[in-house]
Amino acid sequence: MSEKKERLSFRQVMAYSRRGFAIWWKVKPELLVSAAVQRAADALAPYLPLYFTARLVNAIAGGAGAGEVWPLLGWLLASTAAAGTLLAAVKCWDETMRYSHQFPAWNRIFFDKLLSMDFCDVDDPKNQALFTQIQQARQWSGWGLNKLYSLFSHAVGAVFRILGAIALSVSLFTLPVRLDSPLVWLNHPMCLAGMGALLVGAVLLSGALSNRANRYWSEYDGTQGNRGFSFFYFIAMNERHRGTDIRTYAQDKFLEEAGRQNMEGPTSFGPNSLVGRAGRGPMGAFRAAAGAVSQSFMGLIYLFAGLKALGGAFGVGSVTQYVGALAGLALGFTDLLEVMGELRANGPYLKLTYQFLDIPNKMYQGSLTTEKRSDRKYEIEFRDVSFRYPGADTWALRHVSMKFDVGERLAVVGENGSGKTTFIKLLCRLYDPTEGEILLNGIDIRKYRYDNYLALFSVVFQDFKLLAQPLGQNVAAAERYDRERARECLEKAGFAERLGSLPKGLDTCLYREFEDDGVEVSGGEAQKIALARVLYQDAPFIVLDEPTAALDPEAEAEVYTKFNDIVEDKTAIYISHRLSSCRFCDEIAVFDHGQVVQQGVHDKLVETDGKYQALWEA
Repeated sequence: MSEKKERLSFRQVMAYSRRGFAIWWKVKPELLVSAAVQRAADALAPYLPLYFTARLVNAIAGGAGAGEVWPLLGWLLASTAAAGTLLAAVKCWDETMRYSHQFPAWNRIFFDKLLSMDFCDVDDPKNQALFTQIQQARQWSGWGLNKLYSLFSHAVGAVFRILGAIALSVSLFTLPVRLDSPLVWLNHPMCLAGMGALLVGAVLLSGALSNRANRYWSEYDGTQGNRGFSFFYFIAMNERHRGTDIRTYAQDKFLEEAGRQNMEGPTSFGPNSLVGRAGRGPMGAFRAAAGAVSQSFMGLIYLFAGLKALGGAFGVGSVTQYVGALAGLALGFTDLLEVMGELRANGPYLKLTYQFLDIPNKMYQGSLTTEKRSDRKYEIEFRDVSFRYPGADTWALRHVSMKFDVGERLAVVGENGSGKTTFIKLLCRLYDPTEGEILLNGIDIRKYRYDNYLALFSVVFQDFKLLAQPLGQNVAAAERYDRERARECLEKAGFAERLGSLPKGLDTCLYREFEDDGVEVSGGEAQKIALARVLYQDAPFIVLDEPTAALDPEAEAEVYTKFNDIVEDKTAIYISHRLSSCRFCDEIAVFDHGQVVQQGVHDKLVETDGKYQALWEA
């Protein structure tokens, strides 16, 4: 049985649900407050007009004069208007909160977790798959924390509907039939108890049948089919990134057919899926039976209330009150039973959520503060460092030892998969070594405060990202920034000419997701902006992972010619496939199968038999 279909005890479900409510309350308590107020108002609003309607009909049926009828009519209209106004106001408030804050609050919960996790755990495929499961469950049918939020509002509505119904229907059982009526037997306690038992039994049976029908849906895992649906039917929406392939190879027909097959598969939600067949079979049968019992319940209400009215217990207008109130009571109990059933079905999804939220941080954070040296004299040493990714059988790095000082230019070269990027991730402490240690000025970097150590580095990774925000904010990675400094960094990175052509200068928005007049930048221009961002941070260590991969040869030569002067007294570490870019470096480290197989300067390495010479000649 899969994790999602695991049957948990009621005690476990309630413990998971209480924790979920606490999470929502901590992140956005207004969401729970607005939902509770709106559901309470929605449940109670019909009862006030119902009460005055019964009084008015009783007065008219009893031959009351205008002096009694008009005030009751006024109360009915006023209560209807007041209830409608109140309900509209709180509904507007709740919808504003729900549509504006629910999804951002859900994102906040998981973004905070992702950003506080050890990067090695974020990068772990098992944790990525776990998070994908949580996202797919939410998209499939709102399972998890989102479901808990909606169940909370439904439970509040059900409770208030029940309370209001009890207040309006209790007199149905307490008002006696006239003693001279042939229906006086309705006053007998056994009759009242029997009718009460029938009504309660009908409510419970209807709720149980409805829950049994819902179980087919809640236990059905449609996340895989939903993932296929989201991909095949919305792929055309991603025209900007996939449009050229779709048009060139006429993939629309292929995607349409693949989407149709996905919809007809057992894990989808089409007519031939498992849940579709259940809907035509047992699930539909249980749903129909629940409806039949519910209608039988309404028949019992009409019968009992009508007989008591005939017996003179109350006026004919009160029948509408009792029927409406008991219908609300049945609906409230049915909703409450469904909430309990869905709470139980939601338990495994909450367990999945907490499995992700409870991933512990294993990296030691340290307590030492890194020295803020005015001379920027820092020394980094790799001492017999080896690293293996979690779950991997092979070593990504093996017995790497090297030392370099601030102010040096280090080039890291090697074929794909040789360990270059892993070396950089260890240097920046995105990972900790599996074996060995990395030292900063003779101290293991694990002993430094993590944020302090990370602040020593400005990095451009291969897969860097720019935001669809103003250019200046992209350079500074902040909303408020030094405009002159940002402009200087862009000029140093070779972006001066393009900057001069932008309509709003630093305020020009990149891309067009949010601004119609946003500009699209080429891959090479994006890399220059990323280089400017590195310069703006002014960290002692600059790390560039394939910094010129998207540049043409002329632009690449310009960057390397100028960049050596731009970095000034900082340490620059370059990862590059283009060995010509290594000529100006003080040291070149040649990686092969996770090991440093050569070190030296370009002129010496290119004349020595070895990996570097082979790469150069290739």
